[in-house]
Amino acid sequence: MTATTLATEKLTGIRLPRLDSRFLGSAIKYVALPLAGILVFLLLWSVTAQRIDTSLGKFPGPAAVAEQFDALYQEHQRSREKERAFYERQEVRNAERVAKDPDYVPKIRAYTGKETFLDQIVTSLVTVMSGFLLAVAIAIPLGIAVGLSPALNSAVNPIIQVFKPVSPLAWLPLVTMVVSALYSTPDPVVAKSFLNSLITVTLCCLWPMVINTAVGVAGIDRDLVNVSKVLRLPALKHVQKIVLPAAVPMIFTGMRLSLGVAWMVLIAAEMLAQNPGLGKFVWDEFQNGSSDSLARIMAAVLVIGAIGFLLDRGMLALQKLVSWDKGISQ
Repeated sequence: MTATTLATEKLTGIRLPRLDSRFLGSAIKYVALPLAGILVFLLLWSVTAQRIDTSLGKFPGPAAVAEQFDALYQEHQRSREKERAFYERQEVRNAERVAKDPDYVPKIRAYTGKETFLDQIVTSLVTVMSGFLLAVAIAIPLGIAVGLSPALNSAVNPIIQVFKPVSPLAWLPLVTMVVSALYSTPDPVVAKSFLNSLITVTLCCLWPMVINTAVGVAGIDRDLVNVSKVLRLPALKHVQKIVLPAAVPMIFTGMRLSLGVAWMVLIAAEMLAQNPGLGKFVWDEFQNGSSDSLARIMAAVLVIGAIGFLLDRGMLALQKLVSWDKGISQ
């Protein structure tokens, strides 16, 4: 504390707040350094973009991408206004028909306007979470069974190792043909393109969860297993009380890895399956080839990265909530 600070406190009678060195260190680590990194990245991006000429013009810098974010939001607002006007016109027409013919049953047609950028973000999130949750429902029980049974592990492990590195680009044609053969109905509940993307995501994000769950279950402390034997816990109670609490950190590690894989796979799957989402948005802009296409694609890339980061942080927060290991930070 400086002499000036002491003199000020004596004269005013007010204790001035003191900057804790730990607080200052945390502020530098978690605020100043990330901001500095972002600013350096933006500077390098802006300088580099000015030196790259493409067939569509200059590579978009931060300013051009920011303009497209605003343009995409304005397009979304205009689309919502058109949708409201569409339903309002139907309500007016139906009211006039009912006034003329009381027996008339009003019909409301669904709005079929083009999905906006924000709509496609929602579609991608719904698709990836649906595929991920389906994978969770399959992978975690299978991983627990494999971890508890060395014989089953020996039987299943070669299959896992063979299918684990398979690209989504290889799965998608097979999935498309199977879905087309089995899901043939004149009035589908969900679109085939959605099912193609969902199943491809599920197939590609199964394996990290199965492997990590099996490793976590197989590595349980033998003392805990012996306690379960002494208490003669039934199999399901053993899994509930001993296996799951001990294996939660490894299970969530697998889930976090799988969710990251799912999000990456989804973009490629949407491009090829033409399922309305961020992948299709990128492909459509690439095919469009307008002067704004590169900036729009770069805006989509930033959104894809930001959503992937938020999904990972959300899974980490959930892991801390349910796990006994509260020191996880990465």
